[in-house]
Amino acid sequence: MNNLSKLGRLLFGIPFVGFGVQYFIYGRFAGGLPPAPPWTPGAPATAYVLGALLIAAGATIAASATIAVDAKARLFATLLGILVFVCVLAMFIATPSAVLHDGTARTRALEPLALAGAAWVLAGSLPAPPNARSWDAATDKLATAGRLIFGASMVVFGIQHFMYGQFVSMLVPSWLPGHIFWTYFFGVALIVAGISIVTGIQARLAAILLGVMFLLWVVVLHAPRVAASTHNGDEWSSLFVAIAMCGSCFIIAAAAAAKAPQRTVQ
Repeated sequence: MNNLSKLGRLLFGIPFVGFGVQYFIYGRFAGGLPPAPPWTPGAPATAYVLGALLIAAGATIAASATIAVDAKARLFATLLGILVFVCVLAMFIATPSAVLHDGTARTRALEPLALAGAAWVLAGSLPAPPNARSWDAATDKLATAGRLIFGASMVVFGIQHFMYGQFVSMLVPSWLPGHIFWTYFFGVALIVAGISIVTGIQARLAAILLGVMFLLWVVVLHAPRVAASTHNGDEWSSLFVAIAMCGSCFIIAAAAAAKAPQRTVQ
């Protein structure tokens, strides 16, 4: 599963570099990831600082797939997860009604929340530095919480496919028949995979299949939309989210495989 972990790190880290670049392009907080706390001024300086942090974290995580920077990647993944989680928490505290009752606001909160969870799972799967037992134990707890957060988020996303079926069906490419069928099919897939990841039952297989599903969305849905509207920042953000979700699934699958009991041949 080492190759799966490396692929996951690449697909997870690169989009965060993209999010950071977006903050430099816009010079303000404009709906990218992670969401800035609602009270944060939209001045270029603060946006640039956040952009630099995202680029550093994303680049280090992606680089860990090819060079030995596991300790730094572990630290950046932990801090990235905390940063995104705090931003989501601040967003919820400021606008709880919107997050609970509005599908768009809820998605904007759950997408970064799921990625925060994946960042913690990644941190827990990387080797700990020597003489860092307390830090190692804390990271393991965060990794467990991250897996639960990611799986629960997938369940909610799946439920939203049924709550907003007509809207979601409009996102299905026009050349693909049976828009409603695919909307509900992927909704069920998200729910089943999310439950599997939360419970740990066939979590590795579920995470791999879920990652393949997100990869298909990247190729079939998001990449063509970006190609058709290259100056639309929202489309780029959606593409980055889908790629990062794909990487998250592979990271979780690799972590599940590493923790699975190994059979010994008698």
